[in-house]
Amino acid sequence: MRRLLLGSLLLCLSVLMPAFGHQQKAAITTVLFNARTSHIEVMHKFFLHDAEHAVRSIFGQQADILRSKDTQKTFSDYVARRFELLKEGKPLPLSKVGFEVEGKFFWVYQETDIPVELHNLSVRHNALRELWPSQINTVNIEGKSDKVETLTFSGATELLSVEFN
Repeated sequence: MRRLLLGSLLLCLSVLMPAFGHQQKAAITTVLFNARTSHIEVMHKFFLHDAEHAVRSIFGQQADILRSKDTQKTFSDYVARRFELLKEGKPLPLSKVGFEVEGKFFWVYQETDIPVELHNLSVRHNALRELWPSQINTVNIEGKSDKVETLTFSGATELLSVEFN
């Protein structure tokens, strides 16, 4: 009897756990100062399952991020419009480099030249936050100082800044 109960419990958990794990409502962005190329490289990583739900909510039920390059481009453009790097309150001109589906992630790539005399950087990252108020966008800034600077966009946070020595 105990084995049957334990087996039933494990079966229920195996069915329920994927449902809990699907929507993460989180994205990770890396802002990399690449001295070799003299560019700031921006790499946004979204859980593919979140992106699937998002594109259907934002662009309509016909949107298919897995099979449609048009939907992938539309989502990439959406992310680019909702992300900004600012120097002294003025947006840096970010170019779209590309996008790709890789495993369980959707990646969006952008870049800009490293500005001269950059002592601080402000960041705005609102992708998916109008859709899901619980969405958390984390931005890791690497290569400008000796440590990784992490900015977390959650709740009502719209703009965060980091100072460089």
